Amino acid sequence: MVGDGYPASERNASFHPGDRNGLKSAGGANDQAIFDISEYWHLAVKHRILIVCALFAALIVGVMATLLMTPIYTATATIQIDREAARVLNVEDGSPRESMIAGEEFFQTQYGLLQSRSLTERVIDSLGLATGDLFLQQMNINPLDVAPGSAAEQAAKHRNQVIAAVQANLSVAPVRGSRLVNVSFNSPSAVLSQRVANAFASNFIQANLDRKYESSSYAREFLDEQIAQTKIKLEDAERQLVAYAANQQIVNVSESGRQGDSEPRSLAATNLAALNSALAEARAAKVAAEVKWLQARSTPLLSLPEVLENPAIQRLTEERAKLSSTYQENLQLYRPDFPQMQQLKAQIDELDRQISTIGGRIRNSIQGQFSEAANRERALQTQVERLTGEVLDMRSRSINYNILQRELDTSRTLYDALLQRYKEVGVTAGISTNNISIVDQADIPVKPSKPNLILNLAIAMIVGLGLGVLAVLIIEALDETLATPEDVETKLGVPALGVIPLLQKGVTPSQALNDARSPFSEAYYSLRTALQFSTPNGTPDSILVTSSRPAEGKSTTAFAVAQNLARVGKRVLLIDGDLRNPSMHRILGTNNDAGMSNLLSRSSDLVSVLHKTQTVNLSFIPCGPLPPNPAELWAGDRLREILIEALTQFDHVVIDGPPVLGFADVPLLSSAVSGTLFVVESRSTRRGQARGALGRLAIGNGRLLGVVLSKFSAKTNQYGAYDYAYDYEYGSRPDQFKKVGGK
Repeated sequence: MVGDGYPASERNASFHPGDRNGLKSAGGANDQAIFDISEYWHLAVKHRILIVCALFAALIVGVMATLLMTPIYTATATIQIDREAARVLNVEDGSPRESMIAGEEFFQTQYGLLQSRSLTERVIDSLGLATGDLFLQQMNINPLDVAPGSAAEQAAKHRNQVIAAVQANLSVAPVRGSRLVNVSFNSPSAVLSQRVANAFASNFIQANLDRKYESSSYAREFLDEQIAQTKIKLEDAERQLVAYAANQQIVNVSESGRQGDSEPRSLAATNLAALNSALAEARAAKVAAEVKWLQARSTPLLSLPEVLENPAIQRLTEERAKLSSTYQENLQLYRPDFPQMQQLKAQIDELDRQISTIGGRIRNSIQGQFSEAANRERALQTQVERLTGEVLDMRSRSINYNILQRELDTSRTLYDALLQRYKEVGVTAGISTNNISIVDQADIPVKPSKPNLILNLAIAMIVGLGLGVLAVLIIEALDETLATPEDVETKLGVPALGVIPLLQKGVTPSQALNDARSPFSEAYYSLRTALQFSTPNGTPDSILVTSSRPAEGKSTTAFAVAQNLARVGKRVLLIDGDLRNPSMHRILGTNNDAGMSNLLSRSSDLVSVLHKTQTVNLSFIPCGPLPPNPAELWAGDRLREILIEALTQFDHVVIDGPPVLGFADVPLLSSAVSGTLFVVESRSTRRGQARGALGRLAIGNGRLLGVVLSKFSAKTNQYGAYDYAYDYEYGSRPDQFKKVGGK
């Protein structure tokens, strides 16, 4: 660009309004969705009047609705539900064992039964609620209009309406951590609420008993059928068994009904068992006798235990011992052939003979016992072998008998079990065991439960606050105006270089700018400082000041920027570039006979159109005569030539340009200068207008320095996301400007 004072690389890196990524980076805005509670708090304070009005309106509606509501009375009966009833008898009654069901499933089933249609119908029938329209009138429900149809159809519709009304006002609330359940009913009548709540509790108990009785009745009927069928089978089995036993000559001697018999006990089998036992005993006796005989045969006679234990042998042995002792004593006195000695010897020999005879007889007795045991064994063995054949033959003929016997035993066992079960069910059918009991009867409520004024006011308050907040969010979402610097940065994505306060009524911009310590002047001082840091080389040498539409303060801003630059010793040239509706000559009090239009048309030179101003170092070029087509004058190369010539004499050139929208002048001017200031009027310029204007500026590929927010009211914006109550009045005198504004 000619005369901009920036290298080509810096011009390429300049900020373009049409580049959205560049806008955001230049403005330093952060588009990440971060929840900031302070932002919402400031919004609430900003629109506090709207929120308070919505809150009060909701509270008034809540109070009116509460006063207009029909009082509702709630009666509650408390019942206890156990998973298993008290066991009067230790027998089953034929009903399902609900206690075996998982606890949560069981109680949920009971709650469902309490709210079932069948129980509701029982309550309606017990109280007679469906016999007329009285119940519906008490519930403030209009009966259905009589429709064409039979009386039965009309009664069914009326009954369904009553059922729906009862179920709609019934509530079942289990007491947490217990087996208690609160059954409540709501109605406009306190007495009706009590009657219906108690009716639900009592009918629920009766319905539970009826279900158990019906279950027992079904069990009895089923057992009757099974017993009759089993009895017939048992009789047929007995007949077949007796007939087969008579035909096969099978005599059963087993005990009737004895458990453990697997086959009939015939006479042959019984005899075989007895003989087999006797044979076993005979064999044992034979073995014992044989062992005894072998011992007696191989043992000396007088060493046998039987001989030694014989009393006669013991007596003879004692006598012989005495005689032997006497003989030995006399042998010391007499010779053996002495008659007395021979007599003693003969006596001893006789005793020995007698002992030997008795011992021989004992040994022969042992032998005889052995022979007798062997003969008895052989006889029993013969009989066992004979009976074994008979038993085997009997067993071959008893196969069918055993089958019939087993069928008979099975039928008899089943018949006995069915009879016993039938007796148990018959006994329990008359016992009213129940796992549900009433803990507290419902009392007549003394005060209505609905409407609850406190609750309704709380709900109204929540609704009112919600509507107020929703309205605030909608208003903020639909608000297209740019009110704060934050709006400029977030909605446009461009940096806000300055915020110009709103002037007090009756104060002109010239008066405010003439006071160097006024808030208005301080704001433009801040803008001048921001311009020094807007580029790496300081304040641009040529600046265009424009806005999206007229009367946003661009002319005042152009004059204030030029004046402030001149006050710091810079040589500044202010050009009125609005060739359509010029106004700068009136601000400076100069004539508009010749000016920029003459320079662009080459009818005058730069020196001839310059005007001195009251501000030192500030010169001015007015617009001059209005040309028929300003865009053609700006489109040529003459503007760049004028800027080059002007910058040889001045440090900065400030151009007060026309509005952007609707004209082609500004894009041409923006492309020729070093930087463009875009003026936005606070709470007046809409986002769409500003974006459209910035888009047109992007056509000229000019450098946008930033946005100046004019006519900013700190009072109306002090509750935003930031506190914009800039204290430009710090250090000012009491008689100076207290409220500020701008053109």
